[in-house]
Amino acid sequence: MQEQRFSMEESKKSPESFMAGTVVSDKMDKTVVVKTERTYKHPRFGKTMRVSKKYKVHDERGEAKIGDTVEIYTGRPIAKTKYMYLERVIKPHAAHN
Repeated sequence: MQEQRFSMEESKKSPESFMAGTVVSDKMDKTVVVKTERTYKHPRFGKTMRVSKKYKVHDERGEAKIGDTVEIYTGRPIAKTKYMYLERVIKPHAAHN
């Protein structure tokens, strides 16, 4: 029996591992900060709550700029706080072309 090996590029990622967010900072080299928002209903009061979280995302080619809407996914850690990777830019910000 032969053992099959797959690289990160060949294996299909599950849809749950992708998130969309907005780039809030691109001042670091090969890293952007992406803010994601999620909503949930408060268990006791029933109010719809909005929670945001910022992720440091690895951007190898430097294609994401501030204001862009991007798709990111979880991968192996690169640094202490950087474990997300840029999949693609969904919608560029209108201010820069």
